[in-house]
Amino acid sequence: MIAGLESQLWDKINNKTKPMGALGRLEEIAVQIGLIQNSLDPVLHAPHILVFAGDHGIAKEGVSAYPQEVTHQMVLNFLAGGAAINVLAQQHGIQLSVIDAGVNYDFKDQPGLINQKVDPGTSNFLFGDAMTYVQLEQALRLGSEAAETLPHAKCNVMGFGEMGIANTSAASMIMSQMCAIPIADCVGRGTGLNDPQVQHKIAVLDQATRLHGTVTEPQEVLRRFGGFEMAQMCGAMLRSAELGRVVLVDGFIATASYLVAQAIQPEIARYAVFTHQSQEQGHRKLLEFLGAKPLLQLDMRLGEGTGCAVAYPVLQSAVAILNQMASFESAGVSQKSEA
Repeated sequence: MIAGLESQLWDKINNKTKPMGALGRLEEIAVQIGLIQNSLDPVLHAPHILVFAGDHGIAKEGVSAYPQEVTHQMVLNFLAGGAAINVLAQQHGIQLSVIDAGVNYDFKDQPGLINQKVDPGTSNFLFGDAMTYVQLEQALRLGSEAAETLPHAKCNVMGFGEMGIANTSAASMIMSQMCAIPIADCVGRGTGLNDPQVQHKIAVLDQATRLHGTVTEPQEVLRRFGGFEMAQMCGAMLRSAELGRVVLVDGFIATASYLVAQAIQPEIARYAVFTHQSQEQGHRKLLEFLGAKPLLQLDMRLGEGTGCAVAYPVLQSAVAILNQMASFESAGVSQKSEA
């Protein structure tokens, strides 16, 4: 059925009033969304972005340009509507949910914040595992439940963002282990490290690599190095795909979480749209490893789900072309002459 539908979708696009392939990636995205929705006339309903926040024990090693308290301060900024993701989500009509997956701060009953705190931050993976087996299982379950219960019932497009000081270190470790790429090739500047700080970050993560050795099982990699926000995002991605939604994958952290999700359930790949290529150096190599083609390359490196929000209008355009553009026959336009 899928193969037949794919052929029909391409026939529909190829008979639009344009040269074959002239709309490039828009055509590919339209076909992908049609296949996800099992429809020749797909629609996008109630887009939603979940922003998961969590702190990391490895932050104590000076691997970030910012102190750990910035995590909770940015969560408060999200809730006040002052962050980039707030502006972009509002601009494009995207619902936003902010989730405390494991921030090292007591928010009390902060209005608008969804409390799914597993613990006040992970343990320092330089000296042991980032989380316990029980914590990993809890985080995956909470993320899955959030993806199912928070969006509108008609939501069929889900994006994922994060906030967590030092989470580029966690993502670099996950990438290095699962892609068998040296840690130095996975590490970038994160929140704005200078050259000596980058070298310090690499040295710290090299030390962690020697401690843990080679780990390949996806959930074990996530347990040893990941953050609670990353684990909840992984669970949310998996559940969103099970529910038949388009899964919008943001930058480096989100793609590292997706890497684990795909290793757990390869079928998620047909639902995933990679929204942009981060300026973080490891992200390009990670996308290449996944064989993924990002929609945008704007030198962004903010996280928060901003890439999902900026790319969402591209999906809208793809669906509009498929559903609204005239065919050669309906417009009375002659097709390309045969040689």
